[in-house]
Amino acid sequence: MLTGEIRSQVDRIWDAFWTGGISNPLEVIEQLTYLLFIKRLDEVHTRRESRANLTGKPIENPIFKAEPYKDENGNEINEQEYRWSVFTETKTPADLYNLIDTGVFPFLRRMGAKESAFAKHMENARLSLPPEKASLLTKVVDMLNEIDMDDRDTKGDLYEYLLSKLSTAGQNGQFRTPRHIIKMMVQMMAPTPDDVICDPACGTAGFLVAAAEHLYDQHHSAVFSDQYKDAYSGSMFHGFDFDSTMLRIASMNLIMNGIDNPTIENRDSLSEDHSQFNNEYSLILANPPFKGSLDYESTAADLLKTVKTKKTELLFLALFIRLLKPGGRAAVVVPDGVLFGSSKAHKTIRQALVDDHKLDGIVSMPSGVFKPYAGVSTAILFFTKTNSGGTDEVWFYDMQADGYSLDDKRTPLGGQRSVVNGMAVDDSPTTDHQLPTTVHQTHDQNNIPDILTRWQARDTTERDNPRTAQSFTVPRAEIAKNGYDLSINRYKEIVYEEIAYDPPLVILAELEKLEAEIQQGMAELKGMIS
Repeated sequence: MLTGEIRSQVDRIWDAFWTGGISNPLEVIEQLTYLLFIKRLDEVHTRRESRANLTGKPIENPIFKAEPYKDENGNEINEQEYRWSVFTETKTPADLYNLIDTGVFPFLRRMGAKESAFAKHMENARLSLPPEKASLLTKVVDMLNEIDMDDRDTKGDLYEYLLSKLSTAGQNGQFRTPRHIIKMMVQMMAPTPDDVICDPACGTAGFLVAAAEHLYDQHHSAVFSDQYKDAYSGSMFHGFDFDSTMLRIASMNLIMNGIDNPTIENRDSLSEDHSQFNNEYSLILANPPFKGSLDYESTAADLLKTVKTKKTELLFLALFIRLLKPGGRAAVVVPDGVLFGSSKAHKTIRQALVDDHKLDGIVSMPSGVFKPYAGVSTAILFFTKTNSGGTDEVWFYDMQADGYSLDDKRTPLGGQRSVVNGMAVDDSPTTDHQLPTTVHQTHDQNNIPDILTRWQARDTTERDNPRTAQSFTVPRAEIAKNGYDLSINRYKEIVYEEIAYDPPLVILAELEKLEAEIQQGMAELKGMIS
């Protein structure tokens, strides 16, 4: 969890970039990601160095070469100078700028194998600050150096906080998915080391990073075993996007989280050019673009056979079905309109999920989850590809709170009480060295813990819930009868509290009594002033 001090440090760094003339939020994020990535590379190399010193063996997979060498132009290269711990201690602003611009960035561009996806995404990596801003670069490097990022959660929270400043992310229907919603979806899907995970609209790779973190925490021994370690370092994770800047950030984001060789590709997932990819993944986690439409000519023909539409949100659902292996699972964010839209395309894709595959559940989310980018109401669909049906009933949950205010500020709610060693105490900002804490928010402020608990019980005790409950199940036959409408409001029952009123004559008598009291008071007031 980020402390107020770290948030303030990040804010100061952000302001420094803006003061220095870089006003595009995406460019600021990209430049900060480069610097964080460089810092991360040195941390990884240092750990491998320490391990080598302990074992007396050579450094395994060193990032920075130990000895200087000459490049193809005869220039002497000393990669040790590109280590964060080295250049932050020894350079003047002008020297530091020159080293990062002419040394570190070329090093980043040639890091991966020539044909690797990383090398391709990094070929345009550059330092945006002009030379006259060398002192600003030094200031930013020094400020980043002051932030303690040894803790994995702090790194993730810090990066999430940076991304929260990406106010341009709402263009073209691309909304940054809040990290706590991503984590919830990952926990509900519970990826295993046998999964091959894909996000066909990956953006900055938030879903893939969260999946990697879950595997690291829940299957630590397995993912670092001989059987799985190679897959965990790359081939387990696949992300596609057609924004080159996002792909660079995604590649670095994954590497900073220990995924050294992921498959991150520049791909328009809905186009005919990529229609050959089928039945490849066992788990899809995604929040695809919500709005916009495509020309039929540029859309994969097999997707149009599944659902004849130009709407991207429906085409992406058809794509997810195509990409999944039989038995593969998906958790995807969709706009509410997908659940109840009346067009033939809407009904077709919903019927396919219910009748041809297994629709496991739907979490309806409040409209403020994606603020400040948009106030659109959304839901999460959970389904399994079967090609043979299997939907007996669908589990619904009506999320009303996610732990944050549902306005543009998205302020954390109610997290001022913690449990430390079994005792409730007030959180205090006076120290960053407290015992590990777990923050408990009340149910009406944060439904996510309740969602996770009820999801596990959806095939047992949840079946007994009345339709007035926050979660319940609905039989497939009833959904089909309702035209495959998947809106929770179609099935949720609302109990109105009966209010008893006095008979009209009694109410009139009370009014007459009040009127008489008012007239008496008026008469007394006139007597006093006459």
